[in-house]
Amino acid sequence: MLIPVILSGGAGTRLWPLSRELYPKQLLPLVGEQTMLQATVGRLAGTGAAGPIVVCNEAHRFMVAEQLRQIDVAPRAILLEPAGRNTAPAIALAAQAALDSLPGADPILLVLPADHVIRDVPAFHKAIQTAVAAAGLGHLVTFGVVPTAPETGYGYIQRGGPLAGAARITAFVEKPARAVAEQYLKSGNYLWNSGMFVFRASRYLEELRRHAPDIAEACAKSLAGAKRDLDFTRVEAKSFEACRSDSIDYAVMEKTADAVVVPLDAGWSDVGSWSALYEAIDRDGAGNVSQGDVIAEDSSGNYLFSESRLVAAVGLRDHVVVETKDAVLVAPKGRVQDVKKIVERLKKDGRYEHSLHREVYRPWGSYDSIENGERYQVKRLSVNPGASMSLQMHHHRAEHWIVVSGTARITRGEETFLLEENQSTYIPIGTKHRIENPGKIMLHMIEVQSGSYLGEDDIVRFEDIYGR
Repeated sequence: MLIPVILSGGAGTRLWPLSRELYPKQLLPLVGEQTMLQATVGRLAGTGAAGPIVVCNEAHRFMVAEQLRQIDVAPRAILLEPAGRNTAPAIALAAQAALDSLPGADPILLVLPADHVIRDVPAFHKAIQTAVAAAGLGHLVTFGVVPTAPETGYGYIQRGGPLAGAARITAFVEKPARAVAEQYLKSGNYLWNSGMFVFRASRYLEELRRHAPDIAEACAKSLAGAKRDLDFTRVEAKSFEACRSDSIDYAVMEKTADAVVVPLDAGWSDVGSWSALYEAIDRDGAGNVSQGDVIAEDSSGNYLFSESRLVAAVGLRDHVVVETKDAVLVAPKGRVQDVKKIVERLKKDGRYEHSLHREVYRPWGSYDSIENGERYQVKRLSVNPGASMSLQMHHHRAEHWIVVSGTARITRGEETFLLEENQSTYIPIGTKHRIENPGKIMLHMIEVQSGSYLGEDDIVRFEDIYGR
C-alpha cells in the first residue's frame, strides 16, 4: 500500500504579506484555483495511493480539514504538532501512525511537502513508480530535481552510478555559491534537493533509531500518548516539545547507507519566494503576472497582485507588488529574499501582521474587521453552511447583528429564533448567544460591537462543537 504523507507545518514567511504564520502559503490558492495543499493531494489521483496522513500545526487544523473536505478527500489521519520540530520528527510521527493503522502491514510512504508546484503530473507519476520499486527493495528514496539554472537557493544531490532503477547518492551539498552552482549545472551530475521521499514506514523508523535514536524515542512516546480530538490526533505535547528539531536530510538521509535518488524533470518549484512564484505562473506578453484588479501601463517583468483594491503600475520593471487588506509589499524581484527581514521586524515590534490577516479564519468560517475606533468595531462574518459558533458571552461588549444574505439561527439568552436577509437583533452585555447557519448557502452578517473592551479574549465559552 502507498500512503501519502503530506507535511503542512511551514509558515512560508518569504511570501509575506499573503502567507502568514496562522494562514501560510500551503493553505492559499497561489497557483490556480485550488490551494497548494489541495493541489498536492489532487495530483496523486491515478497513482493508486490511499488516503493521506497530514501532519500540520495545531493552529491550522480546521483549515486543513475543511480544504480536504472541499475536494472530497478523507484523510487517514491528521496529526497535530504542538510545536514545529522540522521534518525528521514529523515524518516519524506519520510512519508510526501508518504502521499502527495497518497491523501486520508495512506500507510505503510518499512524503510530500504541501507547498510545492509540479507542472508535469504524468512525469511525476512515472518518477513515483520508479521510487516505489526502489523503496520496495528497502531503499530510502529521495527525488532530485533536474536543474534548469545555477540556483543558489537549493541544496544539491550529487548522483553516482545506477542502483535499483534509481541512482546512488555520492553526496548531499549545501546551498552553493553562484560559481559553484554553475559548475554543478555544467557537470550534469547534480540535482536539486526536492525534500520529497519514498520509503517503507519500518525502514525509515529503523534508520532513524540507528542514526537519531533520541528523535525516534521522543516521537514514539508522543504518539503513544496521543489522544483523538474530533477528526484529529493530538500527540502528547511534553514528549514532542522535548524532541530536538532536525531535518530528515541531516538526521537520516545523509547518514544511511541505503539512500538513493530518482531524477525528477516535472516542472517542479518549491515556490519559496515571490520570484519563484513569478516563474511558476504563466505571464502576459509584457512578462507580467497580474492577479486581481490590476492595470499595468508600460510595465514589464512584474508580479502584481491585488486582493481588495485597484493596483496600478506605470513604468515599473522587474518588481513585486502585493496588496492585501492590511499591508502592501513593494520590492525589486532581486531583493525578495529580504522579505523575511520585514517579518522579523513585525515580530520584534509586536505587530499582528506577521501572523494574522485582517480577515481571520475560524472553524465555522471567518470574520473581517472592516472598521474600528474608540469603543466600537465593525466586522463582516461569514458562516459556513451547517456551521455553528460557540455558545458564549462577553463581559465588556454588546453586539448588533444584521443578516446580509443567508439565514441565521440565533440563540439569545433563553430564546432561539431565525433571522433572514435584512433582519437584525441586539445582544446585550453578559447575555449568552450563538450564531448558527442552518442553510445550504454561506451566511453573511455584519456585526457591530460596542463597549469598553473589544478584544478577542473577552469570550467566555459554554459550548463549542470544535472543542476550543
